[in-house]
Amino acid sequence: MTDPITDTVIPNAWGKLRRFTQARIALGRAGSSLPTQPHLAFQFAHARARDAVHHPLDIEPLRTGLAERGMEVVTVHSAAPDRPTYLKRPDLGRKLDDASRARLETYAAPEGADFDVAFVIADGLSAFAIEQNALPFLDVMLPRFATNYSIAPLVISEQARVAIGDEIAVALRARMVVVLIGERPGLSSPDSMGLYLSWQPEIGMTDAHRNCISNVRREGMSFDLAAHKLLYLMTEARGRRISGVSLKDEVEAPPERLAAPAGNFLIEGA
Repeated sequence: MTDPITDTVIPNAWGKLRRFTQARIALGRAGSSLPTQPHLAFQFAHARARDAVHHPLDIEPLRTGLAERGMEVVTVHSAAPDRPTYLKRPDLGRKLDDASRARLETYAAPEGADFDVAFVIADGLSAFAIEQNALPFLDVMLPRFATNYSIAPLVISEQARVAIGDEIAVALRARMVVVLIGERPGLSSPDSMGLYLSWQPEIGMTDAHRNCISNVRREGMSFDLAAHKLLYLMTEARGRRISGVSLKDEVEAPPERLAAPAGNFLIEGA
């Protein structure tokens, strides 16, 4: 028995490529329009991306998880008092509010004994990304260098943009800052986490002084590879006292990522 709905869909000859990507390619057509199934999938993805932007960060499970791992945690807030303001005023998301600035002063390193690195967990534009990826990533990352670096108390920041890490690092007296932040959601990746590294952060510095590792999540860059890259960049930043456009990511990819795929999808089935 034939299906009266699916029989009206005209498949795209490049449909086989869809197994390599989550991008919406080769969706076929029904008449001159998109078939119903991919159209509904697009609407669902768009709704998930909107939810990610407005979803508030659930701090308590994150704070509890970090405490269980023996980490000292400080919670701060940007100068944006709420989500609507945060979305309309990016400049406020880059600054601490007065109470947070005063709180951090009590955790600062003694004069002349700066921390090597401060880690900041920021909600950014997708708290989903932080809730799903921050703890698993830190579980992979921290054991790799904990004995070689002095680490400032970990900071959780609400309504925060990347640059808020600079002010936090200055307040704590840290030579480097790594900001884990929820990235702007994509239609196939509402849960993507970015890592931003800055050497000798200063208030007002530009993004040219940061190194970024993007798309850290279970379906994107693995926690292990992201930790491998970040450790390389941190080691080079500390040794050469640079970051951003002056510091290139020249870490060697694991052998399995360099292996050529078997066969050629362009001639499969020809």
